[in-house]
Amino acid sequence: MDAAALVTEAPLAQAAALRAGEVSAVDLAEATLRAARAVDARVNAFAELDPDGAHAAAQEADRRRAAGEDGPLLGVPIALKDDLDAAGHVTSWGTRARTTPARADGPVVAAVRTAGMVPIGRTTLPELAVYGFTESERFGATRNPIDTSRTSGGSSGGSAAAVAGGAVGIATASDGGGSIRIPASCCGLVGIKPGAGRTPGGGWNGLSVQGCVTRRVADSATYLDLIGDFPSSLAAAAAQDPPRLRIGVDLASPATPALPLDPELEAAVRRAADLLAGLGHDVRDVRVRHGAMAAGFVARMLHGVAGAAAEVDDPALLEPRTAEVAWIGRRIPDAAVRRARRQGEAFGRRALADLGVDVLLTPPARGPAVPVGHWAGRRGLTTMLGLAQQYAHTPPWNHAGVPAAVVPVDRSDVGLPLAVQCVVGPDQDARLVSVAAQIERAVGGAS
Repeated sequence: MDAAALVTEAPLAQAAALRAGEVSAVDLAEATLRAARAVDARVNAFAELDPDGAHAAAQEADRRRAAGEDGPLLGVPIALKDDLDAAGHVTSWGTRARTTPARADGPVVAAVRTAGMVPIGRTTLPELAVYGFTESERFGATRNPIDTSRTSGGSSGGSAAAVAGGAVGIATASDGGGSIRIPASCCGLVGIKPGAGRTPGGGWNGLSVQGCVTRRVADSATYLDLIGDFPSSLAAAAAQDPPRLRIGVDLASPATPALPLDPELEAAVRRAADLLAGLGHDVRDVRVRHGAMAAGFVARMLHGVAGAAAEVDDPALLEPRTAEVAWIGRRIPDAAVRRARRQGEAFGRRALADLGVDVLLTPPARGPAVPVGHWAGRRGLTTMLGLAQQYAHTPPWNHAGVPAAVVPVDRSDVGLPLAVQCVVGPDQDARLVSVAAQIERAVGGAS
């Protein structure tokens, strides 16, 4: 099989070709690097490409396979978001203020290497992963491969642009307020946020988790099984339809003042709901009572940003708006953050139970991907307020600590991706994956 043709295939398909001996990991890595260079020139998805490291990892994967070893993603190329420590590489977090190389692999990179995957490079993100768009003084603007005038989202915008652009089949991503789900929704990808504590991470006072972006639910589920700790296999859940579930649909924004919901995005969420109803689920409209949840999330997030800003090598090199956000965060007492964390966990335990539903469907945002530069020139506080309105639907579920996922459903009249967000209760990651995969299959069958 031609390695170049395999680059755009799903990771599980790549693994099958490697297993069958149709291609070597070395040839697939080299083809992936060529594709990554081409995609990067168009959308600026990579902070760094690592051909030497990729070649060495691919050689090791081929050696392991020749020795009789197998694994679900052994030899499959992967791009790493530049928030993960890899020995010898600067973990930039999208800022000029970090310059010291990591001494050792962090837990996610260690798990990736144990699985035999092949890191090809590091993807861009906004400074300290703070923003829902990927534009920074260090790396410039990352663009959406579907429409380069639009954002790829953030903070995992480089990862989403790399996958959507065809540079690689899977890229790591992290999510402290929507940073997996927002880029996935902007770029037409699958983005699964695991429940709190299921994957390495826990930054921003427990808000953040690690995951990935891919084109298919099964690929994301397989990767999460490799890096996380779940009661049951997510890959197995992706292959099974869920039992009949009670599903609520909430289109209302938790933000005040609220932005109007884009009509095409509303129709996409309704389409997903109608497909699930047609499959036998009990679907009805609901309204989540968010109460003071936004204030609790903001306290945890801003305090977390302040902590990240305190760890950089040269704080004077932080972008002015990030420095302003960190300044605000430093004024939030530790006790307030502890209270907020308890509040979020309590909200997570009761939110869906109070509604009498097993799954909640919402939009991922108030509209599809916004133009590049939409928030350019704004101060830190006004940027955060604007993001809170546009992306009001994702942060509550980080605060709650419950699993949530974005699945592409449709395209707008001008070709922008439209997606639905699915939310489940605590420790229901397998249910989330099963529902997301069922929507994926239903959308494919109905299109």
